[in-house]
Amino acid sequence: MRALHALGRAIVGGFFIYSGINHFQNTEQMAQYAGSKQVPEPKLAVQGSGALLLAGGAALTLGMEKSGGALAAAFLLGVTPIMHDFWRATDANQKMNDMVHFAKNLALLGASLAFIGESCD
Repeated sequence: MRALHALGRAIVGGFFIYSGINHFQNTEQMAQYAGSKQVPEPKLAVQGSGALLLAGGAALTLGMEKSGGALAAAFLLGVTPIMHDFWRATDANQKMNDMVHFAKNLALLGASLAFIGESCD
């Protein structure tokens, strides 16, 4: 079971690392989208959230579950309701896209909280 736990941690941590790298590789496009969601200082927000993702993902991958889970949870709690506000979308395709990402982020939040809780045992 320890091996499965480590594999799961590496997969989730790797996802956050990949997402953080994506924030830096696509800052301009992501900042435009963040600006459309009324995020103040969208370029800085994209870069800051990218750093949070990288740090959280790296911590999870390296076995620092409490700090990695907390960083990932902070990102998800701050970003999800702003960037994936499906309840405000008027376009059906945008609404569906936001709902999928909102649900994905809730699942990732659950995993992040589980890593925090696991490290407390």
